[in-house]
Formats: sequence, C-alpha cells, structure tokens
Amino acid sequence: MSEPVLQTAGLSRSFAQGGQTIAVLRGVDLQVAPGEIVALLGPSGSGKSTLLQAVGLLEGGFEGSIRIAGQEAAKLDAAARTLVRRDRLGFVYQFHHLLPDFDATENVVLPQLVREIPRADARARAATLLTALGLGHRLTHRPSQLSGGEQQRVAVARALANRPSLILADEPTGNLDEQTAGIVLAEFLRLVRDEGSAALVATHNERLAAKMDRVVRLHEGRIEELS
Repeated sequence: MSEPVLQTAGLSRSFAQGGQTIAVLRGVDLQVAPGEIVALLGPSGSGKSTLLQAVGLLEGGFEGSIRIAGQEAAKLDAAARTLVRRDRLGFVYQFHHLLPDFDATENVVLPQLVREIPRADARARAATLLTALGLGHRLTHRPSQLSGGEQQRVAVARALANRPSLILADEPTGNLDEQTAGIVLAEFLRLVRDEGSAALVATHNERLAAKMDRVVRLHEGRIEELS
C-alpha cells in the first residue's frame, strides 16, 4: 500500500483571545492517499483554513505531526519548509491572487522559474495546463481582461504548474456564482486527476463535496469521516 501523501497526527492549534485560550484544532488525525481528492467540510469558523495553513507549512505555532510525501515537516526550519512548499505543494485560494501586471501564461510560468525550470519549458507547461482548462484563447490576457471563472482557472493551472504531490484548496469556488462554481470545480477535479496529484479541498458546500473521492468533516477541532 502506498504511503499517504499527507498524514497528520495529533495536530493542534490554539489562539489567545481576550485573556482566554481558544482551541481551534484539537488533535486532527488525517490521511490523504496519493491521487486521492478529499473534501474537507465545515462551516465558516470551524478551522478549515487553519488546518490548511498548518499542512501547507504557512504558519508556526502548531503541535503534532505533519508528514508530506513521507517527510516529517512539522519541525523543519523556514528554509526547509519553503522547499517542501515549492516542490511538493500547490495552493488554490477563494480569491485567485494573480499578479495583475502579468498575463495568464506568465502567472503560470513564474512558480516554475522559482524552481529553476527553463523558461521555454515553463511556457510550454503553462500553455498545456491553460489549454486543458479551456483558456487556450486567453493565454496573453491579463487578469483584468478575464472573468472571475477564468481567473480561478488560471489559479488552478498555477497550482499544478510544478507537478505537486498535493494540492491544498481553500474554498476554491467560494467567490463564484453557483453555475460557474460547478463548472470550475469539475474542471479542477478533472485536471487534478489527469495530473495524478492528490488534493485536500476545504468547502462548506456539501453538494460540491459529494463530487470528490472522500468527504471528511472538521467538527469541534477534530476530523469525522463521512464517506
């Protein structure tokens, strides 16, 4: 059996607020298998974003174990965490966070250049991903010239550009209308599967979650398996 691409054990996070300690994560145990797409359900404020920030190695202050592609990552120093994020992880957020002065292709090329991929190869990879997402005719358009759904497709392509083991998506269609959200999510799931990546997708939408391979819920700081 393949080793999980993501495995957390006893993952905990608390915040001090108004003289009190608020426990957001209370010992999260979670596994994501290679190539598996897992929906992380929970209402706003349940800690979904906090969990994604933890496994994305974006913040400190967590207790417990985080293993990414077999590597214990929770206690790595800042430089080593950066390398794991660069080489193993891709991120999609509710808001696309595209660079406004660069066109769609360039936004997908940039993370590849950080990994020192030759520019010609990076541009070819960007064009392949964007075309797979239906944006072959929009390669040279800047974000301001794209619709919300198109911008989010560029963000998906950017997340997959470096062939990550794991995509972390935080309400990736939450800023889109329902019809566009369904289309973008279907394209996201298809491309992630085609690329062979795994994904952990935070959402509060049970209908969208049902389209993924497995659904878990974050409840009172712990994971509950739903399907």
